Amino acid sequence: MSKPIILDASVFVSLIDRGDRWHKWAISELAKISPPLLTCEAAITETRFLLQRISSSKEIVLSFIRKGVVQIPFDLDDEVERIEQLIVHYQNVPMSLANACLVRMAEIYNDSPVFTLDKDFRIYRKHRNTEIPVIMPD
Repeated sequence: MSKPIILDASVFVSLIDRGDRWHKWAISELAKISPPLLTCEAAITETRFLLQRISSSKEIVLSFIRKGVVQIPFDLDDEVERIEQLIVHYQNVPMSLANACLVRMAEIYNDSPVFTLDKDFRIYRKHRNTEIPVIMPD
């Protein structure tokens, strides 16, 4: 079984928004990935917020989840202490709740890359000093 891919809101937005400059890249990369993609509720919320100008986006985001293309195995209740540590550690970046959850998921799902457009994932580290593998444009 292949390692799971962790989906960031930035790419989720690009997958749905045909006018996004990274849409074609995101679609091309998605074609290389076997679902499901893993994410967190904070990233879903961020995706919906960023897509609010596209009227059908709510249904599209939820259809990815309903069809099992995207799964949400992350429970913030279980991870809140580590999330707080990450947000404090990266306060100068700064780090959003969604990004903290995705970094924590990268710690939990070892060797799983984060599918993202956010260059902050080149700064963030899992377990304080280990680079997080990413799928992002060069």
